[in-house]
Amino acid sequence: MTTTQPATALPSSAFPSVFVSHGAPTLIIEDSPGRHFLAGLGTRLGRPSAVIAVSAHWTTQTPAISGATQPDTIHDFYGFPRALYAMRYAAPGAPALADRVRALTGAAVDPGQGLDHGAWVPLMLMYPEADIPVAQLSVQPGATAADHIALGRALAPLRQDGVLILGSGGAVHNLGDFRFGERDVAGWAEDFAGWLDGVLTAGDEASLAGWKTLCPQAKAAHPTDEHFLPLPVAFGAAGSAVRTERLHTGFEHGSIGMQAYAFHGTV
Repeated sequence: MTTTQPATALPSSAFPSVFVSHGAPTLIIEDSPGRHFLAGLGTRLGRPSAVIAVSAHWTTQTPAISGATQPDTIHDFYGFPRALYAMRYAAPGAPALADRVRALTGAAVDPGQGLDHGAWVPLMLMYPEADIPVAQLSVQPGATAADHIALGRALAPLRQDGVLILGSGGAVHNLGDFRFGERDVAGWAEDFAGWLDGVLTAGDEASLAGWKTLCPQAKAAHPTDEHFLPLPVAFGAAGSAVRTERLHTGFEHGSIGMQAYAFHGTV
């Protein structure tokens, strides 16, 4: 079952941090529940002053933040419909914000990094005018979930300035079990999503940090870590006393988890 949760009032003092599952690149041209959810999310959240997009598709050994003044749209996928390769998301960059991220986290500033599809696909649906400055932050598959929670927590003060810290990955992401158009959901995928939902709604940071050993379905749900890691960054960016708001649930293509969450907390 796919559901988008009813909107609730967001706190005015700070933007929430958000995790979304960006699905397959074709999400942006599909008529799917995940697409419709993302197309309404920008209105639901409101307009941020800037976005830090934490994408599963930019992986580095140590944290890096894009400092481009006009980031390119990166089409980092192959064999998809030609319409996808013609799309451009011409949002301005945020070099001053990148410098603040460097100061807060020690991340290296990469002046040439553009926006990969983990960033521009959800942002094109959420904020199609492309007039909000965007900087992209990498994830580190060689680091732990706890490391990524700490990275997010270092970014938390930016929320008070209206910055949206947007983790973009996949709640469940196993391309080996991808079944295009399949509606029946694999049992292991449902089990992992249910476990993860319980951890997040409880604000259980210790279980989130230990996800790879605590959940028996972790390896099936994420054969590699990169699509999971934007989630602990978004969780950590809520600060302390984290309160989780479930935004969207459901699966597409048999096993691709499209769950999305907003995280509220004290900076």
